[in-house]
Amino acid sequence: MKEAPERLLGSSFLDLSSSFRLFRHEIRDPIETHWHDFFEMAFVISGSGWHVVNGERFRLERGMTFLLTTADFHEIIPDEHSTIELYDFIFEGGFVRPGLLEEVLRHRGWLQYTFAGEEAREVEQAFEQIRKETEPMRWGSPMLIQGCFERILIVMARALPGEGLNAAGPPRNDPKNKLHPSIVKAVDMIQYHFREPIPLSTAAAYAGLAPNYFSECFRKQVGIPFQAYVNDKRLQFSSRLLLSSDLPVTEIGFAAGFGTMTHFERLFKRRYGCSPRQFRKNRGGAPV
Repeated sequence: MKEAPERLLGSSFLDLSSSFRLFRHEIRDPIETHWHDFFEMAFVISGSGWHVVNGERFRLERGMTFLLTTADFHEIIPDEHSTIELYDFIFEGGFVRPGLLEEVLRHRGWLQYTFAGEEAREVEQAFEQIRKETEPMRWGSPMLIQGCFERILIVMARALPGEGLNAAGPPRNDPKNKLHPSIVKAVDMIQYHFREPIPLSTAAAYAGLAPNYFSECFRKQVGIPFQAYVNDKRLQFSSRLLLSSDLPVTEIGFAAGFGTMTHFERLFKRRYGCSPRQFRKNRGGAPV
């Protein structure tokens, strides 16, 4: 039986004075399934193996770039006799400009794309530029690092087929599509605290708005009511944990932030068309 995936805390990896950090790793042994309370983007420089995200396996090779949220579980398994070298950029949601992460992740829970040829070299150079700016940090380094990272993020999102930023619909620079800074603050808070009780009044206070006005603004700008958005994050987390571990369903429901199993199972079946147990049995293949 798989053990509960390890949770990595930002307090163990991020300095108190910074909301981001870049590592350059050489991975020779498997990294077991884990998740974190921060965002992570990695770019594979060399080596090969497998990347398992939320229970699904993907071939890992040079140019693979992935962005994981606070609700994703993953492991890395190098091929035999292979060393995976990668840049690993971890950050808090507030590091990027307001609304960008929400926009990029609007259609997908997490992102993965493999760059090739000149594009891969350009992305590697961008990460190398970030590394140079951190060794040592100088005046203006945080702004340059943010710019380099946001460029990588946008290029990656544009490259994704189908439902990415190239999807049909209103222009993405339309002001009507941009979230108000107060709503961005609330969305960012939910990313980190959806597993805890979050009364609407608490989120409204954090956003600096009256509860009724906050509720109306959230629904209009995000597209769904506040509580539905929180529950959606919990359902994403629970569905991924079902596929990434053998933990009991009851434990998963409570770990995701649901107060009762009845509520968890009812919402889960409404969202995925089957019970959590059946979802695990089908390995996520139930209709959505």
